[in-house]
Amino acid sequence: MHCRSTFLVVTWFAVLSVAAVSVAWNVAAETLPATVQGSLNVHWSEGAANCSATPRQPLQVHSYEPQTFILRQNLCLSFEGNFLYLLIGSDKALLIDTGAIADSTQMPLAKTVMSLLPDKGGAKMPLLVVHTHGHLDHRAGDSQFASMPLVKVIGTDVEAVRAYFGFTDWPNGTAQIELGDRTVDVIPTPGHQSAHVVFYDRRTAVLFSGDFLMPGRLTLEDSAADYASALRVVDFFRTRPLVHVLGGHIELDTGGHSYRVGSHYHPNEHRLELSKQDLLALPSALKEFNGFYARYPNFILSNPKHNLAALAIAVLAVLTVAVWGLRWLLRRRRLRTSTGK
Repeated sequence: MHCRSTFLVVTWFAVLSVAAVSVAWNVAAETLPATVQGSLNVHWSEGAANCSATPRQPLQVHSYEPQTFILRQNLCLSFEGNFLYLLIGSDKALLIDTGAIADSTQMPLAKTVMSLLPDKGGAKMPLLVVHTHGHLDHRAGDSQFASMPLVKVIGTDVEAVRAYFGFTDWPNGTAQIELGDRTVDVIPTPGHQSAHVVFYDRRTAVLFSGDFLMPGRLTLEDSAADYASALRVVDFFRTRPLVHVLGGHIELDTGGHSYRVGSHYHPNEHRLELSKQDLLALPSALKEFNGFYARYPNFILSNPKHNLAALAIAVLAVLTVAVWGLRWLLRRRRLRTSTGK
């Protein structure tokens, strides 16, 4: 009888435990917003071998989904071929980066962005302009928005980024941008540049990664800081979905080889989007980095300062050998002249 009572108690406890877990999962599922699926079924303009003979539109605009736009600057106008991202909420819109060209007659960025914004209260929806980092090719277009009403442009140095987003323990912690029915998380990622940040859109589960992670050369200003940033971002995604990582440039072809720096023609380009697996692979790649150059299937690690120093040492070594060799030849010639041989 005692055994039977114990069995019944254990059975009821198990049933209740399963029910509790089921309820917890259902509650969690209800609190997680559904991810809006987008499309990357697009062929990005690849520039041209002869840009003067093949004029192209300055900006290519792709609707990833009705409230998310990807804009690419024409490679013929700037070899950087920057990707810019416009996210639209119910209250305001967010533009991530303004690209490499300031001249609005050459690159009508502000005009194009404003044309994509819906009306709100009889005027265009307010726009917040932010940057992944402060390198000129990611902020040159800021001036086009300077005098526009209802447009706020955030600075790019560390102090401006910390102050606006409210970071109190930079580079730790995250901040949020509320667009109205759309939240974007801001994660500090110094390493490529001291004020670098990435943006995670909860609506689409897309990470807009700038030059932190992209199909190209990940140039490191501070390798230790970049490694810490990679760990920070990977930790952020332990409990969050991630559909795509969309960076600031494409610098590789489909075989993983980099285009020549300054090239205005990118035939057979690598896809823009990287995956969660690429992100998860980044910390170990950075940890094992030799400090100069390392190639992986979907990105390249490089430290320009170290490479330049190594080149300078190599050039100095060659010059030293050349000078030594020249002195040896001159000495030998003088010796032959003095001995008459």
